[in-house]
Amino acid sequence: MNSPDIKPPGAEPAVETHNSEGDHTHAPRRWWTLLAVSAAQLLVVLDGTIMNIALPSAQSALGMSDASRQWAITAYALTFGGLLLIGGRVSGALGHRRTFIIGLVGFAASSALGGAAVNPGMLFGARALQGVFAAALAPAGLSLLTTTFTEPRERGRAFGVFAAVGAAGSALGLVAGGLLTEYASWRWCLYINVSIALFAALGTAVVPADRPVRGGGRLDVAGALLSAAGFGAVVYAFNEAEPHGWSSPKVPALLVGGVLLLAAFAAVEVRAEHPLLPMRVLLHRARAGALVSITLMFVAMFGFYLFMSYYTQTVLGYSPVQAGLTLLINALAALLGSTLLAGRLHGRVPPAMLILPGLVAAAAGMLVLTRLTPQSAHVLPLYLVPALVLTGLGLGCVITSTAGLATADVAPYDIGAASAAYNASQQLGAALGTALLNTIATSAAASYLASERHATPTGASVHGYTTALAVGSGILLAAVCLTAPLIRKRRRS
Repeated sequence: MNSPDIKPPGAEPAVETHNSEGDHTHAPRRWWTLLAVSAAQLLVVLDGTIMNIALPSAQSALGMSDASRQWAITAYALTFGGLLLIGGRVSGALGHRRTFIIGLVGFAASSALGGAAVNPGMLFGARALQGVFAAALAPAGLSLLTTTFTEPRERGRAFGVFAAVGAAGSALGLVAGGLLTEYASWRWCLYINVSIALFAALGTAVVPADRPVRGGGRLDVAGALLSAAGFGAVVYAFNEAEPHGWSSPKVPALLVGGVLLLAAFAAVEVRAEHPLLPMRVLLHRARAGALVSITLMFVAMFGFYLFMSYYTQTVLGYSPVQAGLTLLINALAALLGSTLLAGRLHGRVPPAMLILPGLVAAAAGMLVLTRLTPQSAHVLPLYLVPALVLTGLGLGCVITSTAGLATADVAPYDIGAASAAYNASQQLGAALGTALLNTIATSAAASYLASERHATPTGASVHGYTTALAVGSGILLAAVCLTAPLIRKRRRS
C-alpha cells in the first residue's frame, strides 16, 4: 500500500495552484459551484428516501402489487449503485461540468416522467433513469468541488456545506415525503426534483468550464460490464434481503454472484491498460481509510434511520410527518457537525481527529437507545434527542472529512474514479445497513417473543430495535479500529 502522503507513480497535482489575485477574481464563481453541487447532492440523497413514505399512496394510485412495489425503491438504488464507476469515467472523459449539466437535465426529465406515471412500469422505468443520471451527477459534482476549492480553509467550508446536505438529505427526504404525500400528492415527491435540478442547472451558468481529461484511452468495456453487474447484484441482494429475508435462495445467490463479479472486475482492472477504477486509487492508505469509514458509517446510520422510522410510528404512535420532523434534530446536528466543527477545522487538524471522534459520537448515540424499554417514559427528551444529536454530529464530521480525504492527492485523470468510489461506498453501506440491521431486528424480536413467557408484540419490537442498534454501535466502533491505522499519520488533506 502507498503511504498516505505519497502519490502514485506519474501522478500530478489534482489542480493547478492559483495565485491570490486569480483566486480573488474567481471567488464568486467558486461559491456558485458549491451552491450548484450542493443542490445536486440534495437531489441524489433525497431520492434515496423520499419515495419510502409515498410508496403506499403510489401503490394505491397505480395498482401495484405487493410483490412489485419495492421496485419503486430498488430500481433507483440498482442503477445508481451499479453505474457509479462508469459515471466517474464518463465525467472525466466529457468534462466534469458538462457531465454535471447532463446529469441534472436527465434527472429532471426522468423525475417529471415518474411524476406523470400512469402505470407501475412507467414509474419503475423513470426511477431507473433517475439512478442512471444520478450515477453521472454524483461523481461529477464531487469532482467539481475537489478541483474548484484548493485552499485549505475554503476547502473545509465547501466540504462542510456539501457534507451537511448529504448528511441531512436522507432525513429531509422522509420529512418532505410525508408532507408532500399528506398535503399534495405522492407525485410531487418526484415533481419537486424538477425545480431543484433547474435551480442547480442555472447555477452552473457561472461555473468555470473544465477540460476533459486527455490520455484516458478507450473505455474499459470489460471493467464497465463487470462493475455494473457486480455492484448491481450486490445492491439488489441487499434490497431483496429486507423484504424476503436472508434465507430466501435468491439473496445469497445474488450476493455470491455479485462478489464473484467484483472479484473478476478487480482482476481485470489490475491488467487493463486504461482501467475504469485504477487500483492506485484504492491502495492509497488514507483514501482506503476514508472509504472504509464512510461505508461502515452508512451501514450503521441507515439502520438507525430505519429504527427511528419504525419505532416512532409503531411504538410511539407518531404520524409519518411527526416521525420525519423528529429526524430534523439529526439533520440540524449534522449541519452543525459538518460546518461549525469539521468545516472550520479542516486543514488545521489531521483528518483522524475528526473522523475517529465522529464515529465514536455516533456509536454513543446508538448506545443511548439500547437502554429503551416498552415502559420508558419521556422518550423524546431523554433518549431520542441525545441519540439524534450525537449521531448527527458524528455523521457531519465523518462525511466532511472523508469526502476531502477520499479525493485528496488525486491526479486529474483519477478524480472522477475517486469520486465514484466514494459515492459507491456510501451506496453499498446504505443498502447493506438497511438489510442487515432490519434482519437482525426482526430475528431478535421473533426470538424474544418465542422465549419470553410474558412477552408482548411491542416489547418484542423494542427488543429487536435495541439489539440492532447495539450491533450498529459495534460496527461503528469496529470502523474506528479499522480506520485509525490507515489515517492516523496523515497530516492534512
